[in-house]
Amino acid sequence: MYGRTDVRTYERMGLCRLRSARPRRQIPHGSHLPPHRSMSQPSPVSIETLPLVRSRKVGSLRVHAIEAGLQRLDGGAMFGVVPKPLWERRIPADDRNRIPLGLRCLLVETPGALVLIDTGVGNKEDARFREIYGIQNQGSPTRLEDGIRAAGFQPDAVDLVVMTHLHFDHAGGGTVRTEDGRVVPAFPRARYVVQEKELAFAGIQNERIRASYLAENVEPVTRAGLWDTVEGETQLTEGIRLLPTPGHTPHHQSVLLESDGETACFLADLCPTAAHVPLPWIMGYDLEPLVTLESKRTTWSRAAQEDWLLIFEHDARTPWGRLDAEMRGLRTGDVED
Repeated sequence: MYGRTDVRTYERMGLCRLRSARPRRQIPHGSHLPPHRSMSQPSPVSIETLPLVRSRKVGSLRVHAIEAGLQRLDGGAMFGVVPKPLWERRIPADDRNRIPLGLRCLLVETPGALVLIDTGVGNKEDARFREIYGIQNQGSPTRLEDGIRAAGFQPDAVDLVVMTHLHFDHAGGGTVRTEDGRVVPAFPRARYVVQEKELAFAGIQNERIRASYLAENVEPVTRAGLWDTVEGETQLTEGIRLLPTPGHTPHHQSVLLESDGETACFLADLCPTAAHVPLPWIMGYDLEPLVTLESKRTTWSRAAQEDWLLIFEHDARTPWGRLDAEMRGLRTGDVED
């Protein structure tokens, strides 16, 4: 069958356990089956309880994880061929099969520049769009800009805006709608950095991708002449390296933070949540899932050898963590430090 994964695959990875065939236990008439409790359910996530900013050090770099909002996307689309009984143990779905997802952006203080990595959804979309995707990010004018201020900076202090790719939930906050209805760059002093081929790919607008690539997130930056494009792996500034991780889009990139012998990796949609750490747990949204698989395999190998801190963009609960020894999850007790 198309898209079917044998459950033994998941057993070999330690993600589930096959039960041996045995006679069913007879339940006496009038008895009640106990509720299924494969693992405790996580507490609900809400914008009211989400911290606006969480800060930490990576070497000498000061890093601020800005919780720029929440969205809700279909759980099946987020986990592709992974069966729902497995993924729902990690992130329970609502009555519309949607799961809560963060919109985490990163503000990094480097010696030479203040760098913002990804920008969330922004404030331009109408009520219907926001309802479909369950978007919660109200702010002044956006929750992202509120987070930058909470981290101790004004938005116009940002020098570089790095786009891991140009989907609306990563690039939407790079432009804002003004009170008079114009759409303009949110950070007019900054240079906007993206892979050259990703910028070109965003303009294709075919039926498969046009719902994710919105012109209003790209064209105002183009008109303002603010794009700086790169090709392949690039040392952007001291402490920040751009790392191609194709698969979700053909020209997707992750971002390495390197300082004083420590490395962190802002994964973006290579691995959107901590639940996606197992190699075959790949989104149905990915345009080239087998390429994603190899990007993850290569990245996980380096991350394990060099003990990288992994930073998740869409995990509403877990901002960061380090791989366990089997590279199937995060080390217990090392999720936040």
